[in-house]
Amino acid sequence: MIRSGAVSCAFGVFLFFQGIFMSIKALQPIKPGRGSKTFRDPAKAVQRIREIYDRHVAYLRECFERFCCKDSFSSDHVAACYPYIRFKTNVMPSVDRRLSYGFVTQPGVYETTVTRPDIFDHYYREQLALLCENHSDARIEIGVSTIPIPLHFALGEDFYLEGQLSAEKLEALPALFDLPDLNVIDDRIADGIHLREGVGSGAQPLALFTAPRVDVSLQRLKHYTGTSAEHFQNFVIYTNYQFYIDEFVRHGMRLMAHTEEPELAKSRSAYTAFVEPGNKTTHNANLKGGMNAEGFPRIEGGNMNRIPQMPAYHLKKANGSGITMINIGVGPSNAKNITDHVAVLRPHAWLMLGHCAGLRNSQQLGDYVLAHAYIREDAILDDVLPLSVPIPALSEMQVALAAAMMDVTGLEDYEFKKMMRTGTVASVNDRNWELHDQNQLMWNFSQSRAIALDMESATIAANGFRFRVPYGTLLCVSDKPLHGQLKLPGMADEFYRERVDQHLKIGILAMEKLCAMGKERLHSRKLRSFTEVAFQ
Repeated sequence: MIRSGAVSCAFGVFLFFQGIFMSIKALQPIKPGRGSKTFRDPAKAVQRIREIYDRHVAYLRECFERFCCKDSFSSDHVAACYPYIRFKTNVMPSVDRRLSYGFVTQPGVYETTVTRPDIFDHYYREQLALLCENHSDARIEIGVSTIPIPLHFALGEDFYLEGQLSAEKLEALPALFDLPDLNVIDDRIADGIHLREGVGSGAQPLALFTAPRVDVSLQRLKHYTGTSAEHFQNFVIYTNYQFYIDEFVRHGMRLMAHTEEPELAKSRSAYTAFVEPGNKTTHNANLKGGMNAEGFPRIEGGNMNRIPQMPAYHLKKANGSGITMINIGVGPSNAKNITDHVAVLRPHAWLMLGHCAGLRNSQQLGDYVLAHAYIREDAILDDVLPLSVPIPALSEMQVALAAAMMDVTGLEDYEFKKMMRTGTVASVNDRNWELHDQNQLMWNFSQSRAIALDMESATIAANGFRFRVPYGTLLCVSDKPLHGQLKLPGMADEFYRERVDQHLKIGILAMEKLCAMGKERLHSRKLRSFTEVAFQ
């Protein structure tokens, strides 16, 4: 980040690499309500989105550079707005009833604001193509909305705006530029609040998240994980232990290493790069351009000076269907925080892969728990997702996880039950739950038939349900407090050595199976509400 007082020079270099040295006159943004165009071709529609977005962002950046570099600046408010997508249909759709997205259920007008076509280009084209395919009279209108682009979001996730300005300019900033507005950054569509309050203009939402909501999450992802949103993959694994991350890094580096064995090289070449916090990128030495002069994987960037709060690592594929792994730490607050933001990237699945307390005497340390129900005692989502709402197990996730466990362990049928148990997982918000009244705890667990307890799984599953992201949970028993086996240093170390590698292999293989299944089958109709948006 730029920290010095040489704002003009440093920020000028930043703007140069963005390719936006143009005159203010040439960059005047298209005003809301003007310049709208109608398309039938999704690719051309997305190209129009890019043109509008790039022009408006470039205008904001140029104006901000002038504001930074000059003692005086015009008092006129600088305004630039997000592009919008408006979709109109007058006929009832006739679509494959197995689909869970890609169509609207009633004739009408549907719209959303959009952002960052550099990240969402493929996603927008795919969603618009489905609308055109499923609606014979589909017309896609692209134009300029009335929702302003906040300056913070236009400058990008690598620029700390407040760190560059004097106190006087910080005071003048709100009068000249639009800043983030919490009145339009919310989850009203995902939570169904817009249905109760009405939509005002008559247009129904086309997507779960508006552009400002997406932008704030892209910024937060960089802050919390240390990697840019562009690196996140469609299959996400969450863990609550660094041991899993360490093994994931070793696995990623093995895949990037060059090999002379044709079959092994072909297998490794499915993944193009491995990205660590700080956007440090290790390229696959088995692919063209991925090897350096010494025969090792080519590396771009370096390590961060400090580890971020929830570091993320990305095993990338060219089509984005690789695997991202995030160490979310401990607790339901962290679990909600990170899933709130990952959700805007519209992943195809996420999985909790961590440790739990085994609650049954028949369980042993190192046994696996495949959650098929959740007790939500975390209290983190109760206001937006009442406890009366069940969080169902998704068959696609369950089948993939069970198959991956059988493949990795080599166990089948009845023998498989020796080390894996399906059942209810309870998630709490107190790490020292063992210190509560044991009689009450035993009664609660017995009545619910719970087999395991942790602090994150129910939160991740509930937010997956809430945001229509397929979810699953595979835990490993690391202690049994109710039976005198507490998580103590020596016991934990032995457990980690024996189980982490196998557990991670199961998680990775399950994600690869889900990827092979195809997103059309994976995105379940169970997660869609009565009145649902068309975008996945």
